[in-house]
Amino acid sequence: QVQLVESGGGLVQAGGSLRLSCAASGHTFSSYAMGWVRQAPGKEREFVAAISWTGGSTYYVDSVKGRFTISRDNAKNSVYLQMNSLKAEDTAVYYCAARRTFGLWVGMEYDYWGQGTQVTVSS
Repeated sequence: QVQLVESGGGLVQAGGSLRLSCAASGHTFSSYAMGWVRQAPGKEREFVAAISWTGGSTYYVDSVKGRFTISRDNAKNSVYLQMNSLKAEDTAVYYCAARRTFGLWVGMEYDYWGQGTQVTVSS
């Protein structure tokens, strides 16, 4: 069992930055590929970014490439999402997710999910 707790969300003006954090506990964090998924009001959940269990590989949805950076610190059991040049369309609840797999996992099928953190970008 893995517990995931996100933090760092908030209200920011368009063009600003936020850094989301996800703290994991309960199992060997380094055995999990991690991802960030978001859900905007009235829309389905959308994959945003993923990172492999070693941190050596990353993947981003086209809409955030060049603006968002996913990273992890296995010593701290944490994964991060640095979000720059934020746009109003980035407004959503952002979820941290984990999948027990080697390598990189790109998609929506995760084993564990956090409770989400709200990001609101004002235009």
